[in-house]
Amino acid sequence: MSRNDKSVEHYFSAHPKSKARFGLIRTYLRGRPFEFLTASGVFSKRRVDLGTRLLIESMALPENGYALDVGCGYGAVGISAAVFNPSLRVILVDVNSRAVWLAKQNVEKNCVGNAEVRRGCLYEPVNDLAFDCVLSNPPVSAGMKTVKTIITNAPVHMARKAIFQMVLKSKVSGKRLRAVFEEAFGNVEVLARGSGYRVLMSKKH
Repeated sequence: MSRNDKSVEHYFSAHPKSKARFGLIRTYLRGRPFEFLTASGVFSKRRVDLGTRLLIESMALPENGYALDVGCGYGAVGISAAVFNPSLRVILVDVNSRAVWLAKQNVEKNCVGNAEVRRGCLYEPVNDLAFDCVLSNPPVSAGMKTVKTIITNAPVHMARKAIFQMVLKSKVSGKRLRAVFEEAFGNVEVLARGSGYRVLMSKKH
């Protein structure tokens, strides 16, 4: 198994095989305090990684409606969105059973009443909903095919005038992925950049 394959096993597997070693992150996001229970077998267990932080600090949220966090991990993005806008109903989705358990714990730990966690692959658990906002720090270790699928399948699950936002390392968000955004939505812009990452945003017309 290659090093990259191990990453796929750890973060994009339904049932991680590594023994759970728990941790606790205490941090501030947009000036507000958060606590996140984390564990091995889930992405970035020791801190809110730089890409996730950039997405959280810059994400544009609708005034109301439904928001989706695809590949939620332990829940930092979706929980933050729910806290920053209590008028939103936020759904967090991950295929990783350990991540889903952690996200549920973190919803309770941060006293969030307008968020729900569902387990399943990408958009499968939310076929019954149309979202006004889709957010993602995608599982790049699972391969670019998975990342592209998150982008290209998003419009089907979005309401009219909804916004899609994804954080990616700048070196992988060049012309090739921008073209995927353009093909899926007909538009793309850089919402934020920093620490070697970019947040790309597209709007559904």
